Amino acid sequence: MHPMLNTAIKAARRAGAVITRASRDIDILTVSKKQHNDFVTEVDKSAEAEIIEVLHNAYPDHGILAEESGVSGGTKSDFTWIIDPLDGTTNFIHGFPQYAVSIALKHKDQIEQAVVYDPNRNELFTATRGSGAFMNDRRLRVSKRITLAESLVATGFPFREFKHMDQYLAMFRDLMMKTAGIRRPGAAALDLAWVAAGRVDAFWEMGLSPWDMAAGALLIQEAGGLVGNLRGEGGYLDSGQIAGGNPKVFVQLLQALAPHLSDAPKA
Repeated sequence: MHPMLNTAIKAARRAGAVITRASRDIDILTVSKKQHNDFVTEVDKSAEAEIIEVLHNAYPDHGILAEESGVSGGTKSDFTWIIDPLDGTTNFIHGFPQYAVSIALKHKDQIEQAVVYDPNRNELFTATRGSGAFMNDRRLRVSKRITLAESLVATGFPFREFKHMDQYLAMFRDLMMKTAGIRRPGAAALDLAWVAAGRVDAFWEMGLSPWDMAAGALLIQEAGGLVGNLRGEGGYLDSGQIAGGNPKVFVQLLQALAPHLSDAPKA
């Protein structure tokens, strides 16, 4: 195992332990609102602090981009850790067991290491570029379904900003009729990991942040899938829009989305 991946796993498990302890007493959590429908708890902050401590001790010169604390560390380094300490905070504060820790390492402009850890199921999704994707040491492959019509597709609903609501609802309506089903679990990093594991065949969402996508995108690629923005192009970490899936379904998903992209933001 790559030593940087091993460090990320250690950090993710430390954060997972913080989250698991807190999940037993959700009613006493202090919850604040960053903006409309965007919540943060002391658990997010504590889990992030654990992650940063592990990473900083191992790689003090590396940069960090974290959801709660922003940019820190070595701003001149070619390495940047991209961290979401608790993806699915809204789920967490409601006791809905669908959330995860997400950690990715970007070297220059390319994601090289990825960890998504689901503390509820003790499922650890990992990937190193060029070495495959794994879940608890089992090699992952995207699904083998060949048509969108037989596919289960995950998505995320707009919840912070609603300027693309009509556009999204048109996509949703169209895909409801062209797939075997749509799911919205509420934690994008875990949704992407589940595409890599073949549990869902594809995923799309708009309005995401880099820490929601970075680790999951590499997992899909290393599991044999494809990732891009909603036009199938690069730049999804910057644009906030992402689609991913097994190669055949990915292409059909993009074709289904294309009629609705006339005013979508380009990467």
